[in-house]
Amino acid sequence: MTAEKFRKLALSLPEVSEQAHMAHPDFRVGGKIFATLGPEEDWGMVKLTPGQQEPLVRGEPAVFRPAAGAWGRRGATIIQLENADDVTVREALVAAWRNTAPQRLVRQFAER
Repeated sequence: MTAEKFRKLALSLPEVSEQAHMAHPDFRVGGKIFATLGPEEDWGMVKLTPGQQEPLVRGEPAVFRPAAGAWGRRGATIIQLENADDVTVREALVAAWRNTAPQRLVRQFAER
């Protein structure tokens, strides 16, 4: 997985925009961040729930790890892009998007 592929997958979700936060790219839906790329663009972060995070970290520890501190305990999950595949990253991005998007948008997405 490359940073460009991560960006393309994030931007493929409904009503997502790319902005910048703390000098690196982030991806927003409804004005709220659901994913970011690290400053060197060698990792990404998705905002999951702790229940979504745990099986990913346990199942693919070379790919997923909790972010540092309280953010990680609340579900923010780092993705080591070089170790990740497209399918797994897309699933994580969709979960983070669903967690963050307005409910009307989530319902529309589910109907597709």
